[in-house]
Amino acid sequence: MPAPTIRTQASANPAARIVGAGQDRPLREQDDYLLYRRNAAATLAEWGPPARHASMEFPTTLIKAVKGTRDLLPPSTEVWNRVEAAARAVFHAYNYHEIRTPILEETQLFARGVGAETDIVTKEMYTFEDRDGSSLTLRPENTASVIRAYIEHRLDQRPGVQKLYYIGPMFRRERPQKGRYRQFYQIGAEAIGSVSPVVDAEVIEMVVELLGRAGLAGFELLINSVGDHNCRPPYVELLRRELKGVAGSMCGDCQRRAETNPLRVLDCKVEADQPIIEKLPALVDHLCAECRAHFDAVKQSLDSRGIAYQVRPRLVRGLDYYMRTTFEVVHGGLGAQNSVLGGGRYDGLAESLGSKMAAPGIGFSIGEDRLVMSVESAQPAAPLELLIAPLGEPAMRQAALMAREYRRLGLSVELAEGKLKRLMELANKLGARFVLIVGEDEIAAGRYALKNMSTGEQESLADHEIAARLTAAARN
Repeated sequence: MPAPTIRTQASANPAARIVGAGQDRPLREQDDYLLYRRNAAATLAEWGPPARHASMEFPTTLIKAVKGTRDLLPPSTEVWNRVEAAARAVFHAYNYHEIRTPILEETQLFARGVGAETDIVTKEMYTFEDRDGSSLTLRPENTASVIRAYIEHRLDQRPGVQKLYYIGPMFRRERPQKGRYRQFYQIGAEAIGSVSPVVDAEVIEMVVELLGRAGLAGFELLINSVGDHNCRPPYVELLRRELKGVAGSMCGDCQRRAETNPLRVLDCKVEADQPIIEKLPALVDHLCAECRAHFDAVKQSLDSRGIAYQVRPRLVRGLDYYMRTTFEVVHGGLGAQNSVLGGGRYDGLAESLGSKMAAPGIGFSIGEDRLVMSVESAQPAAPLELLIAPLGEPAMRQAALMAREYRRLGLSVELAEGKLKRLMELANKLGARFVLIVGEDEIAAGRYALKNMSTGEQESLADHEIAARLTAAARN
């Protein structure tokens, strides 16, 4: 029996179809071409040898990155690497250790942890049904995943506060705008196993240190307390009553949140709603004695560390698991959506995920895309330290050995081919700091011409002198 032909009827229907061998049906998931190749034996057993004319045809339109995603290209990626290196150095100094969780999680993790009525869960998550019928979601944030891993692997059995950090992609179907993407990157940390306000202050101090080392200046730290399970429910009911008379004059999101999640009304960014929000009661004025004492202790610890902050009574987080300390860092260079990072305490999150053991914690997540955008202009790309210009084939063999030697010293080296004039032009375009000319005469003499491209100065140096000169220049 001849194998069916797989083709795309793009003019009438963009879906690929199976045509032939008594079949004319849409291309199913199991017919995917790659799966067809991986399961060739099973396919042959079912269809027999493929016909000579069998083919897979798709439209030849240009494929671009999915809307809301982007490619990170050099030299921008150098800034990303420097930011991440600065973050890792700070995490090391504060004794935090890296955790890597799956990008895919069960949907209920975020529905239960983040909050079923939050915008993230109701409008922004990428959720799909797996082949076994289970519901999976691309992680929209990572705190819930870290706590899930903490519970699953019994990290509470390890000594001391568990200090964990992560760097990686998250996914939300938001409206793309400046600094916000549907695949975005976060740098985050969690300190799990303590209710101490001193830990809160240390986490905030670490945030300030990290942003400074990453090159961000002129940012502002905002803090608040959102209470706990004792004082927040009565306040939410008070807020719901207050909103009944004014929600009709607010944006559509606020009208919905007034019923489903009144706290999120306070986080509204619509300018026309701000006069109404300013008149709503503030949670900080309705804290219980324990939450007020905790917040006062956090502020005192920040004061003693010399960390500047502003108390913003209407600062709330968009996720349900936050309680008590909450904080945000904003930067004027990002426009209306000016938040660089947010964080706070989540003492009840583990229990909401089914843990029988309490796991109080505090953490934060930095929007790495927005952080890089804020510091990129002040961080020029690292220069190419050396371009080696070999003159002829024998010189190329010697130049390759020299390039390897310098690279092992940690220098960036480009080994090029061509005529000397073209190689000098290439060195200028690449921004090389030095050009090393390697010819047969230089090899015979054991001395090579090293040209400083910024000053035009050229010296004749031995191999070991070149290495010393280059490494000294790289340190400056």
